[in-house]
Amino acid sequence: MTPDARFAPPDAKLITADIERAFAEDLGSGDATADLLPADARASARLTCRDDAVLAGTPWFDACFRRLDPAVQIDWQATDGQRVAPGSVICQLQGNARALVSTERSALNFLQLLSGTATATARHVEAVAGTAVRVLDTRKTLPGLRLAQKYAVRCGGGHNHRIGLYDAILIKENHIIAAGGLAAAVAAARGSHPGLLLEVEVENLDELTQALVAGVDRIMLDNFTPALMREAVALTAGRVPLEVSGNVDLVTIGEFARTGVDFISVGALTKHVHAVDLSLRLQLD
Repeated sequence: MTPDARFAPPDAKLITADIERAFAEDLGSGDATADLLPADARASARLTCRDDAVLAGTPWFDACFRRLDPAVQIDWQATDGQRVAPGSVICQLQGNARALVSTERSALNFLQLLSGTATATARHVEAVAGTAVRVLDTRKTLPGLRLAQKYAVRCGGGHNHRIGLYDAILIKENHIIAAGGLAAAVAAARGSHPGLLLEVEVENLDELTQALVAGVDRIMLDNFTPALMREAVALTAGRVPLEVSGNVDLVTIGEFARTGVDFISVGALTKHVHAVDLSLRLQLD
């Protein structure tokens, strides 16, 4: 199956770089155990998902197997972004036996991690159903896998916050202190990077008012109570989008969403990953 166009993965060069790092740490100079198999042996494999999950990471999975066996046949029964039931056979493969066993762990590592991220995202998105809130990720990602995890967030129905420190500005307490005040920090940011989205983190309603006067693009409400969130929504009156951050989990996110805010960012989507349980079974042809 062809992946849904909504879930465009990162550039192929980035996926290749991810795979090369994975193979370098796992294969090293070669798979000593795979040498037990005849070099020309062929095998088939079935990939089963043991959890209720949202699939993500098939481009990494495919690229892993094609790295060692360019002629491998991969037949997906599900696409990224699709929910799969426990016990589902989601993929079948056929290729060189040595390549299949050598690639298995690296390929599954990518798929179980990214599917775990997509599944967690989908649960948070479901928890705000019926509201206009968009669930955002954060920069709390696994080192070296940020774009992969942010892709998985999109597969789960979430949205990406800034990718890094270069594509948007988020002014926090320390920046405000260093700049000599909120207004001064905003003015300096506008002067240095006028084309970037500018967001300010506020800790109370007084700072919220200052941010509104300064003319920012988005305001982050840091550790606000639901009551304060509602006050912030009323005070802002739709002039600037509001984002909630802090103390967000599957228990609180629904209540936060119903206050009328626009975004809720959730570090746990990419930081507290519970890998999806996958099983790849091989059979020599």
